[in-house]
Parts: sequence; structure tokens; C-alpha cells
Amino acid sequence: MGNEYKIYTKGGDKGKTSLLGGTRVPKYDDRINAYGTLDELNSFIGLIRDFDISAHYRKVLIDIQSFIFTAESHLASDNPENIKKLPPLKEENVFQLEKEIDAMNEELPELKFFILPGGHPLVSYCHITRTICRRAERLVIKLAESHEFDAVIIRYLNRLSDYLFVLSRKLTKDFGVEEIPWKSHK
Repeated sequence: MGNEYKIYTKGGDKGKTSLLGGTRVPKYDDRINAYGTLDELNSFIGLIRDFDISAHYRKVLIDIQSFIFTAESHLASDNPENIKKLPPLKEENVFQLEKEIDAMNEELPELKFFILPGGHPLVSYCHITRTICRRAERLVIKLAESHEFDAVIIRYLNRLSDYLFVLSRKLTKDFGVEEIPWKSHK
């Protein structure tokens, strides 16, 4: 058992962590906030995947999780040379989300009002995940002001939040629950 992998390194005990490449940064660094939020997003997508959904949705969600991990690794890199060694980010991933959104939308009634999240636990998790995705998008956009990385990440996150919204609507329909319109109180 000599070369056993240990999950703890004690390297972060003083509030710093290492980027890919070895640079030590504070755990509140913008890069850590951005890819940490992507990690949170990825975990919630895994939660959605754990529900009783179609094999197709499950496959799409696994593909999304893989892309998010790839994006995290790009954001965590401290050197452009390291990025060349990472799996590439592809525009086709954005197009795939658009294709999925369009296919689901064909089966849904036109949206004529804002809807209140809820109606089924899975639908609610889709909405929670969508809001985490929006937060991740905001953090990545902020990060882009000071760090260079492939802008496909921002486009992907923007489209992913749309995908999660439409998925919530599609699951609402699939589960036969009501979409409740938002009504302002006067």
C-alpha cells in the first residue's frame, strides 16, 4: 500500500491553493471563485441526472458535466502553455446545447409569461441549477477582465442556463405538473 493517494495535502491550511501549473493563490482568488462555482454547478447537474429521467437527458447531462470539468481546468491553469495540454473547448458544444433547446421547445407551448419555479422537485432542481449557472457565468465574465481564456466558456454557460430553463419546462410537461405564471401584486 506504499504509494497511497491521500485526498488531503494540508497545503490549503493557510488559505491558499495551487492552480494548474503550481502558482499558489488565495482561496478567494477570482479564478478559484469561478471554477469553484462551476464545480458547484457540476454537482447540481449530477443531482438532476440522478433522478428518473430519459437516457437521452442523462447522456446530455453527462456531456455537459464533462464540458464543465474541461472549462474548470482551463480556468485553473496559470500558464497558456499548460492550456495546450488540456482537452480543447469546442464551439460545437454550444451548438449541441442549442440543438437540444430547439428540440425541447418544439414540444412546449409558447412562453407568454414569467413562470414561478417549482411544481416538482426535479423541476425545482433545474431552476436552482440554472441560477448557479448564471452566477458562474457572471464570475467567469468578471474573470475575463483580468485573465485570458477561451471565450467559448462564457457562450457555453449562457446557453447552458437557457438549456436548464427549457429542461425545467420540458420536465414540467413530462411530469404533468402546472406551470404557474408570475402575477405581480398591486
